[in-house]
Amino acid sequence: MRYAILSDIHGNLEALRAVLDEARRRAVESYICLGDIVGYGANPNECLEMLLELSPATVLGNHDAAVCGREDLENFTPLAAQAIIWTRERIKLEGRAYLASLPLVRTIGNITIVHSNLSHPSDWRYIFSPGEALSSFDRLDRQACFFGHSHRPVVFRESEGWVDYVEEPIFHLVDGCRYLINVGSVGQPRDRDPRAAFAVFDQETGTVEIVRVEYPVGTAREKILDAGLPARLANRLLKGE
Repeated sequence: MRYAILSDIHGNLEALRAVLDEARRRAVESYICLGDIVGYGANPNECLEMLLELSPATVLGNHDAAVCGREDLENFTPLAAQAIIWTRERIKLEGRAYLASLPLVRTIGNITIVHSNLSHPSDWRYIFSPGEALSSFDRLDRQACFFGHSHRPVVFRESEGWVDYVEEPIFHLVDGCRYLINVGSVGQPRDRDPRAAFAVFDQETGTVEIVRVEYPVGTAREKILDAGLPARLANRLLKGE
């Protein structure tokens, strides 16, 4: 099976369309979503509807949880909370019900998927460094775990208790090693690269590729401003931060 693995779409319809076009070009057969479909962007309903047409295997993100009432707003920055309140007021009932039904962790063959981390998935802790990855490796019972949340692509590899980075954008899962793979963000990258990010995973060959895609950032930005959402959410898209 050849998967497109998406995370942190955040209501950015323009980025999602570009990613799905690229995924189809790469002959993807199935889809996985690592959460945060909504929040920040101006098209939460459209993104949900477009994604659900693909029948993806999906886990819950923290913004999804807040929009559907499974997470308190006190755990978010004021900027994020404003966007969540805006989204709560506009999301359709069927979209809210879908988000409320999502699990925190899922297993698909030899991989596990989660939004934030495996050690405490409902605490929404970030994994930025090899040291922060250790507790999730302790809980990983498959060869690889795909995750998101930080909006920054990064790959950690564990072998014989040592954790290091995989620097290459295309790599193979090696027997005897385990991996934590952050696929980056479709709708709001934060690694100073404004292009949308996602991963293509070929389960048969064990190949993983982190893919970057251009999309009409200016259109997504204008939609956020026109919706009355905070300008910071619009302008950060231009710089990928």
